[in-house]
This record gives sequence, structure tokens and C-alpha cells, in this order.
Amino acid sequence: MLIIPAIDLKDGACVRLRQGLMDDATVFSDDPVAMAAKWVEAGCRRLHLVDLNGAFEGQPVNGEVVTAIARRYPDLPIQIGGGIRTLETIEHYVRAGVSYVIIGTKAVKEPGFVTEACRAFPGKVIVGLDAKDGFVATDGWAEVSSVQAVDLARRFEADGVSAIVYTDIAKDGMMQGCNVEATVALANASRIPVIASGGIHNIGDIQKLLDTNTPGIVGAITGRAIYEGTLDVAEAQALCDLKYKDE
Repeated sequence: MLIIPAIDLKDGACVRLRQGLMDDATVFSDDPVAMAAKWVEAGCRRLHLVDLNGAFEGQPVNGEVVTAIARRYPDLPIQIGGGIRTLETIEHYVRAGVSYVIIGTKAVKEPGFVTEACRAFPGKVIVGLDAKDGFVATDGWAEVSSVQAVDLARRFEADGVSAIVYTDIAKDGMMQGCNVEATVALANASRIPVIASGGIHNIGDIQKLLDTNTPGIVGAITGRAIYEGTLDVAEAQALCDLKYKDE
């Protein structure tokens, strides 16, 4: 299981939100490239970038920062979400060196777009499912749909989606632990690998995910915890490596 540091971009700065609220943002750095360097030096093997402005505006806003990070670390897998609604945007990010694009809102509103994107960019597409009480939320979490996350995940099985990033928005940024039960249920319901997201606070939360012995959970995204120092990236990754080495 990979520990994946999150770099959330708002107005060119690295921030963290609480429960997706743009007016409840904490700025951790005005130099996202330097922040990426910090996590790379800590031993991370993938980065999770989010264009928060893009998520709300429906098109990339912080694309230059994303490109700068990708060019600095050409061999590091980078996944980017936020405002990805067209094939042209995907192409732009792939050309910039990004390994995976995360389709969120568009995946819920137009599932056929995921099929199209997977066909055009095989192996490059991740679906982001943000859920509240099991129902998928869209538009920067401003709207909660009537679609269940598990049902939507199954819909994408045949498309060749590389992974699903699953976030319980009630947990995100609150550092109260991720929704382990819902994450496991999603991983067991679909053949698509799942990346857990939202609410991870400390090494105990990573251990809880590992203790489920769920092969389908392949990563855990962490944000506020690593910025506020309640979780150490290197220690968490070492724990994951030890788990799978023992097996």
C-alpha cells in the first residue's frame, strides 16, 4: 500500500480544506514545488495533486504549478484531479508528464466520458468518488447526488479505470480517521483498486487499513496529518512495506 501525500492547490498556494469548504482553508506553503520536494525526500512514491480552484470552476486553474512539479520529478507517478472535464485537459496533463488524471464530477454526471477517456488514454484514468453517507457528491462537494458510490464503481469496471480514489467527505480534513468500513466495502464490491482518502490522522489509521487485509486497497492519501505533523510519511510507508514484506 502506498502512502500518497496530497498537495491541494488554491490560488497557487498549497492549502488544506476542512470538508471541502473553500472558505475554510489553511495555507501551508506558497511554494508547492518545494512542498513536493519535501515529500519526495521523505520517500513518497506517488503524489496526489488537486486543483481546488479548478474543481469549482470546471477547468484547470493551477495547471502551471502541476506542470512544474511534473517536470521537476519526471520519474515520480503524479495524479491530478480538479476541473478535468474534457479530453483536451487530459491530453494537456499527460503531455506535461502527469501519470494519472482523476475524473470526479464528470464521472458522476456523464459516466460515458470515463469510457471515452480510458479509450483515448489507456492506463491514465482514475475515477474520484467523493461520498457522503454512501452517496456520491459532485462540484467540489457542493452537491450530493442520488448515485451510490458502490454502484458507480461497478459501472466503471469494464472501462479500464486504473484506480478509484474514495473520499468520505464527512471525514476529510477533520483528522478523525478515514471511513475504513466504507472503503473496504467499495474495494470488495469492485475489481478496481481503491485508494483511501479523507480523515487520516496518524499511524494508527494506516494500521487500521492494513489490518483489514483488503488487497484491493492499494494506497492511502494523506494531507492535513502530514502538514501538521501527526503522521510521518517515511514511517507510514515503512509500516506498509513491512506488512506486505511479511506476507
